Amino acid sequence: MLIIENDRDSGPGRLLDWLDEHGLPPVVVRAWDGEPVPASMDGHAALIMLGGGMLPDEDERSPWLPAERSLLRDAHGRVPVLGICLGAQLLAHTFGGEVQGKYGQPEKGVTSLTVLPAGANDVLLAGLPSTLRAVESHQDQITRLPEDAVLLMSSERCTNQMLRIGQSWGVQFHPEVEAERVRRWEPARLRSLGFDPDTVVADAERYAVELEKTWSTVVGRFLSLVG
Repeated sequence: MLIIENDRDSGPGRLLDWLDEHGLPPVVVRAWDGEPVPASMDGHAALIMLGGGMLPDEDERSPWLPAERSLLRDAHGRVPVLGICLGAQLLAHTFGGEVQGKYGQPEKGVTSLTVLPAGANDVLLAGLPSTLRAVESHQDQITRLPEDAVLLMSSERCTNQMLRIGQSWGVQFHPEVEAERVRRWEPARLRSLGFDPDTVVADAERYAVELEKTWSTVVGRFLSLVG
């Protein structure tokens, strides 16, 4: 299982526990720290791309992004792919969608998501409640999907919360984030975005068990696709 890190503060979190439960050893590439992004998926059974504060085409700021877009093209149709936050934006951008920075209203902390009709029949979401909660942390968002993408979930502030292209999924939210990480978010930053830090942390703790149950199920279904 190949995992690409794009930011020091956006690590795999509880994904590592779920991988261990499925007997899948992770290979973590810290692209933000200069570790080279593989040129192909040879030798890897699936790909997970994590989040980061940059846009998917900010190549001067993050010079490893062209290699990630190339890797996505190599992975697509070969192995299951999961893009998280920036990873989802990279997926959309690479296959013809559009991503805009500081678009609409930001989302931070636990947020309600609506499963759309297409999501109810998706292999990762089938049988789950029509309203789910997830941890969000973004200002940028996907504003236009690729032509062949299927929209699976939306929220009040962000239409394109979860998409699928073949066996490649992208989620704007963070299934891997635990309450412990939320507690480390900078209070001043949260206030500047219009959020009360105490409420954000309290919600992450209040819904911790539900979040674990929901996203261990969804990610577990993704991991079960790994051949």
